[in-house]
Amino acid sequence: MCVVTEMITTELAHRLIASQFPQWKDLPIKPVAESGWDNRTFRLGSELVIRLPSEEVYAFQVEKEQTWLPKLAPLLPCAIPTPVAMGQPSDEYPWHWSIYRWIEGEMILKEGPFDRVAYAKDLAAFLNALHQIDPSEGPKPGLHSFYRGGLLSHYDHEIQESLALLQGTIDCEKARAIWDQGLNTQWTNNPVWVHGDLSAPNLLARNGKLAAVIDFGQLTTGDPACDLSIAWTLFEGASRAAFRAALPLDDATWQRGRAWTLWKALIIASGLAKAVPRETAQCRPVLRQVMNQDPLDRLF
Repeated sequence: MCVVTEMITTELAHRLIASQFPQWKDLPIKPVAESGWDNRTFRLGSELVIRLPSEEVYAFQVEKEQTWLPKLAPLLPCAIPTPVAMGQPSDEYPWHWSIYRWIEGEMILKEGPFDRVAYAKDLAAFLNALHQIDPSEGPKPGLHSFYRGGLLSHYDHEIQESLALLQGTIDCEKARAIWDQGLNTQWTNNPVWVHGDLSAPNLLARNGKLAAVIDFGQLTTGDPACDLSIAWTLFEGASRAAFRAALPLDDATWQRGRAWTLWKALIIASGLAKAVPRETAQCRPVLRQVMNQDPLDRLF
């Protein structure tokens, strides 16, 4: 069965709930204001949320989240999604899907003016706690995480293709130097837990504080460098420095973090990757943030 995004509708969500979870069949269902690329998300009443993967590659993540999020949650300083139930594949929809508790909060960028330094410290505290959790039984990097937590070299071909497409529009020589600097280092410590998609839309704020980190579809264990991309996509100046100072990670890890950020921005800017409008609008400013220093300079 082929599923396209347009097929994942409110009506489909109603039918799935009615057939698999009849105890909730009378609750209203409506799409959230902004759904991500990986899943289509719907409110289910006032306390629950439905997440339906938009492609098979994202469906691999459902059982992982159902297994690991309840184990991680008690050990973290802010809320993360709480699985309530897992939907089964059916004739109408071919993959597993999830029901979670709804978490109140606004995406950080929608909350209006905010104290980025305070948020940087809160987010660093979250990552420090995540890195302290025993990773020994956790999933290893792979397709389920889109190789987050693994080696940058997996995406070297995409960097080269993107730079060829962008030739003459950016400083490709500097971009290659930044990429190569990250590529030539590796994580040599023990694996740690990695969120895998730490971006502003996955951070919820409430009353001026970081309230929750959501969307753990790319959760894995390994090299934490990819989670440092938020330093360039959300923070700058004093907030970036505060984030860096609060994380006990070496310069090589930050170099790989910058390379991960460069990769994502380049594949979107070049048109090599599909992206939601927000990411498309953001990729050029992020490129400027990543490339505004000489690759051999200290990052902060």
